[in-house]
Amino acid sequence: MVQSYQEFWHNILNFSGTARRRQYWWPIIINYLLGAFIIALIEHSAGHPITDIYNWTDWSVNFGSQVVTFIVWLGTLSLKFRRLHDSDHSGGWVLMELIPIIGTIWFFILMILPSRANRWD
Repeated sequence: MVQSYQEFWHNILNFSGTARRRQYWWPIIINYLLGAFIIALIEHSAGHPITDIYNWTDWSVNFGSQVVTFIVWLGTLSLKFRRLHDSDHSGGWVLMELIPIIGTIWFFILMILPSRANRWD
């Protein structure tokens, strides 16, 4: 688990190569749990939702959260590319997520497929 999460951060800009199921799912689960915990902590300490801006401190917290969100999104995008490569699909399949409901379900199925011999190893 810890090794998969470290690999996630070490390969944040690596859009080639492969990622096994374990290397994909652990960072996804950890990022969701960590994100929910941090947002709940910030909102509890501020006393209002993180998106509401009342003063400069709120603005800086909001801006900081957007920067962190972008960095994690970029790392997750590269991880999705590598996971698709591991099941012998091109990274373009990530666009499947843009199709409401059906695309999300189909992309989830692609993420749980077993590894196959592929051209990216």
